[in-house]
Amino acid sequence: MPSEKKSRGTGPAKMVSFRPNAVWNAAEERADNVIGQRLSMERKRRGLTLEALRELLQDHGVEIQIQGLNKWEKGLTVPNAYQFIALCRILGIEDCMIGMEPVPLNDTGLRKLDEYKMDLVASGRYRPAPERHAETYIEMPVSTLAVSAGAGEFLDEGGFEMIRFPKSAVPSNADFGVRVNGDSMEPVYHDGQIVWVEKTVALRPGEAGIFICNGEGYLKVFELCEPSQEELDDYVDSYGVLRSKAVLVSYNKQYSPKVVLPSDSFSVIGYVVSR
Repeated sequence: MPSEKKSRGTGPAKMVSFRPNAVWNAAEERADNVIGQRLSMERKRRGLTLEALRELLQDHGVEIQIQGLNKWEKGLTVPNAYQFIALCRILGIEDCMIGMEPVPLNDTGLRKLDEYKMDLVASGRYRPAPERHAETYIEMPVSTLAVSAGAGEFLDEGGFEMIRFPKSAVPSNADFGVRVNGDSMEPVYHDGQIVWVEKTVALRPGEAGIFICNGEGYLKVFELCEPSQEELDDYVDSYGVLRSKAVLVSYNKQYSPKVVLPSDSFSVIGYVVSR
């Protein structure tokens, strides 16, 4: 009995497999979280954090929070068709059915396939797909402590981890990233979000920045105001010059401004350059 010949390119799939059409069952695919597993695997394979993926989706017109991405990957919810297409574009999934067990062709089938390809080339009806621009990734330092975690040492040399991000997701003038802790800067900056910071020692009023006040880190908007009559003596320096009062303001109006007192240890760490 002649041995069966193996067709080319029929090795085991390296990705989370979708079932062949003959036995495909939507309910079983959902129960096994096939889509969520595939999305999680592709994201991690490209070195993307959930925050980096969220920002890339935002660039594609998909607004979603990190909690929503977690639910997709865990199979608690599924993306709609347009969200799924955006995910495939970002993660480089050219065919959502990649990973299906291929149907092997015998020698006659392979020969017919080559003949058909040559006919298409000769007729001009076949054009090779244009090369896609490969996303470039870079490593950026990200503070291991959140910006409001109460630790002024978060800028020390050992307080960073190097994380890979798509180059297009990182502003060109960013020096490092830091995670947001809390909702005091909603709706602009969200809890868990990584914001990008350019190192500087001075800010203009109205600019958002990273500050250290009495050993605690803050992400706030920098403002200056005139001291009250009762505070004049506190804000006159040794040269007799009246200094303005620094105030750190939250976007979330539920939080009161933080006044920087003359006796406070205060420094500007950087200017927030991310969205």
